[in-house]
Amino acid sequence: MISSCKIVKMKHRIQMMNKKMIKKAYQLQKDMVKMQEELENITVESSVGGGVVKAVVTGKLKLQSLEIDPETISNDDVEMLQDLIISAVNDSLEQAQDMVSKQMNNLTGGINIPGLT
Repeated sequence: MISSCKIVKMKHRIQMMNKKMIKKAYQLQKDMVKMQEELENITVESSVGGGVVKAVVTGKLKLQSLEIDPETISNDDVEMLQDLIISAVNDSLEQAQDMVSKQMNNLTGGINIPGLT
């Protein structure tokens, strides 16, 4: 049988563990807010077709800018230009998502928290 003294000690340990967990969760929340703010200012750029199309995407996965070399615009090449635009945007989005995932992984210590990455 467990003595009442041991039960009190166990309760105290559990309370201390809960306090530590709450403190860590609060710190994680603060770090995540900071990271979200930083992501608004971080961008990645993708260039395709030898620089014909350039897309810039923010860390929040928003297309910030799209540049098309005016010398390459031709009525005959509309489909190729459309393909290049899609490729540049998708590549930039993928790079930005990878960057966000890496930062989130660093923040959470590699723990996969659903909905955060």
